[in-house]
Amino acid sequence: MNRILVIRGGAIGDFLLTLPALKLLRDAFPSAHLEILGYKHIIALAENRGYADSVRSIDYAPLASFFSRDGELAAELAQYFHSFQQIVSYLFDPDEIFADNLKRCGVKNLIKASPQINDGEHAARQLARPLEQLGLFLEDPAAVLYPNKEDRMFAKKFLERSARPLLALHPGSGGERKNWALENWRKLGDWLTESMQPSTLLVVIGEADESRAQQLKESWAKRRVCFAHNLSLPQVAALLEQCALFIGHDSGISHLAAAVGVPSLLLFGPTDPEIWAPVGENVRILRAPEGNLRALEFQTVRDALPYELMRIGMST
Repeated sequence: MNRILVIRGGAIGDFLLTLPALKLLRDAFPSAHLEILGYKHIIALAENRGYADSVRSIDYAPLASFFSRDGELAAELAQYFHSFQQIVSYLFDPDEIFADNLKRCGVKNLIKASPQINDGEHAARQLARPLEQLGLFLEDPAAVLYPNKEDRMFAKKFLERSARPLLALHPGSGGERKNWALENWRKLGDWLTESMQPSTLLVVIGEADESRAQQLKESWAKRRVCFAHNLSLPQVAALLEQCALFIGHDSGISHLAAAVGVPSLLLFGPTDPEIWAPVGENVRILRAPEGNLRALEFQTVRDALPYELMRIGMST
C-alpha cells in the first residue's frame, strides 16, 4: 500500500482521540505516504511529527461537490482521491453521499468510520475499531504527540525568562457546563503561586476562553504568570511538554497535555471520563459530585494537588 488518506474533521479533542488509530496505520505501513484531510490548524499536530507525511485543508470550496448526489465532481479532487490505495473517512455521512461519490472517482478501498461515539467503550477504541477491517487492532488507547525541533525551539525561546517549575492551567473548554467556576481558578492560581516559589503559571487560552482569560490577567497582573495566547497547536504542545503539571477540564487542550506526557489533573463534570478522558499513566481524573462542576469545591481540588506535586517530585 503506497498511499493512505485519512479524512478527519471535528475539534481538537476529536482529532487527538483519533491519534491512536493513526498510529496503528503509521506502524502497519511505515513506508506508505500517509496524508490527512481535515482542519489544517488541528491536523498540523501530526504533520511531519511522526504521523502524517502531508496534510490538506478540508476547508476547500470544490469539496462541496462531493456532498451532492449525482452532481458534477471537481476534476482535481476526483483525481486526488483516486490516487490513494486506501481511504479512511471519519466524516458524518449517514446517506453515504460522500462515499458514493468517492466510488464514482474509482476509489476501491474505503473504510467508512463513523465519528459518532456511544457509551460502549473509550472513544479512542471506538475510533480505531473500523481499522480491524485491515487486520489492525488497538492495544493502547493513549495518544502520543511528538513536537518537532522547530516546536521545541519556539518553546525554549518563549519560556527562557520563566522560573521553573512551570505549572500549566487551562481554565476553559468548549462548553460552560464543562468549566469549573472562574473564581475557583483564581483561588487556585493564587495558592499555587504563593505555595510554589519560585514557579511560573503558564495559562493556555483557547478559542473560547477570551473573557475568562482577560479576568485572570487583571487578577494576576502582579504574579509570575505567562499566557499562551494566539499560538498554533504545535507551539502549545511544545510549551506543555516543558511543564511539570497541568490542570484543566474535559477539553482538547487537556488531551494535548496528556499526549505530550505532562502529569495532569483533569476536572470532569457532565461528561463521562470513561469515554472521553485522555488515557495515560500521568493522567488523574477528579470527577465533580453528580457531574456538576459547580459542586466541586476549591478545597477539594487544592487538597488533591499535594499528592500530584509529590508524585512528580515537588512539594509545597
